[in-house]
Amino acid sequence: MAAAAGVTGRAGAGRAVATVAAGADFPQPAVLGAEAVLDVRFADVAVPGYGTVTTRTYNAGIPGPTLRVRGGDVLRLTQVNGLPPNPPHDGGHNRPHDANSFNLHTHGMHVPPSGDADNVQRVFVPRTAEEADEGAPEPQYLTTVEIPAGHPAGTYWYHPHLHGATATQLVGGMAGVLVVEGDVDEVPEIRAAADLVVCVNELRLKDGTVPDFTTGGSLAAVPAVLTVNGALNPVLALRPGEVQRWRLVAATAFTALSLQVHGEPGPLELYQIAQDGVTFAAPVARDTLGLAMGNRADVLVRGGEPGTYELRADGVDGPLMTVEVAGDPVDPPMDLPAALPQGKPYLDENDLTDPGADREVVFHVDPGVFGQPFPNAYRMLGSHPTPAADPGGDLTRDPAYGLFDPDHVNHTLALGTVERWTVRTDEDRPEFNHPFHLHTNHVLVTHRNGVRLDPPVWQDTIGLAGGSPGDSVTFLVKYEDFTGRTVAHCHQLQHEDLGMMQLVEYVETGAGQSSSMVKSQTVTGLPSWRQVSWAAPAW
Repeated sequence: MAAAAGVTGRAGAGRAVATVAAGADFPQPAVLGAEAVLDVRFADVAVPGYGTVTTRTYNAGIPGPTLRVRGGDVLRLTQVNGLPPNPPHDGGHNRPHDANSFNLHTHGMHVPPSGDADNVQRVFVPRTAEEADEGAPEPQYLTTVEIPAGHPAGTYWYHPHLHGATATQLVGGMAGVLVVEGDVDEVPEIRAAADLVVCVNELRLKDGTVPDFTTGGSLAAVPAVLTVNGALNPVLALRPGEVQRWRLVAATAFTALSLQVHGEPGPLELYQIAQDGVTFAAPVARDTLGLAMGNRADVLVRGGEPGTYELRADGVDGPLMTVEVAGDPVDPPMDLPAALPQGKPYLDENDLTDPGADREVVFHVDPGVFGQPFPNAYRMLGSHPTPAADPGGDLTRDPAYGLFDPDHVNHTLALGTVERWTVRTDEDRPEFNHPFHLHTNHVLVTHRNGVRLDPPVWQDTIGLAGGSPGDSVTFLVKYEDFTGRTVAHCHQLQHEDLGMMQLVEYVETGAGQSSSMVKSQTVTGLPSWRQVSWAAPAW
């Protein structure tokens, strides 16, 4: 496989020039270990099939380097901010701002959310204009993440998460894959398969650059350029009977992906073995694989009849990548595993700390609240909304109700407790999607649109499409190991930057919980999750 996304030279102060390998050798991001430098600056990146892109990058590549670690490692990332100074901003915290500052989120990882770990409240600022003129060094920021020894092995990713700048930075390509190696990698059939990162970046480009996020539609209106490992429609070689492991990553800010692999001979065999970094109990055959923004899926793919196949996403023009099945067949065909080391044990309603106390989140948009250039109010309502500025007034016009407030804790979550949440969207248009993402702890989705999943599925990001009615999910979650403040939010990142986010605080047991829980009907009929084999979830 071709190594790629490396710095090949310098072109003036503060600017790097990078190239990305493509063609018959399927491109793979550069691979770094637990101690690495992430250099963030504007770079001119050659994107095969598109041209040169000038954008903010990690180490002058799209995507950034893949970080490979194991449970028990300490991830030490030195991040250099080589970006120019931020322009002044006086538009409030729920407006785009400070696109040249950033921080780091290790998306899906069960690691500390505070200190210098997975702390999205940190701010990595660039040099001021005066400091640059005086020749001061570019600032460096250290992220230190202690990965628990028993952390689930699987596919995660990293990206900046500074409120007000996240969407702009992600649609410029600031994202990379984070792999935790472990027990599933030692399964003989998986160890024999080629291990390939398939990172889908969604770039929003106008004349080769990311436009400024100056109006509510300025980013969304720009056509998406979807790359795989930094190239348009790269070619992957697969022999008949060969099994490969694809680590699919939806590093997208606006676009959900409904994926299929088809060719003239028919579909390729896809077997999902993990969702959002958590390994299934056994492979699951898939015709279609749905990934909301931020989701990951590990799949085993076996070459069938020789021919040309394409990985396509519904609603996206052109293939994401092409698969050429050719060459000498693998005879006998490579085997698939019958069973896998399940990544996390299930919860069920018997585990609930308080079976009558549920949390509810409703994604809701009120149009035309603020006037141009950002007229819409992107709210998270339900049982714990941010209080209104005028509780007795028209809440649909309120400037604070349900919008992110960095000083208001929406959810106080006690370690060791198990709770049930219901999350839904009241959007009436199916194309609108509000993926729900809770930091630090995976959630176990037990119901989708009122239908029980048997067995359930662990996720860290859950797609919620609009409709009549819009999607809803119910999940169980256990708050484990780590205290500190972090967030839950919509992972359509433009919405997050505009206020569709809530502050959560993990506290020691007995330190107090919010009293504003709502009572809801207890779901009856406990499942036999611990006794069944994995079946495809019904969505």
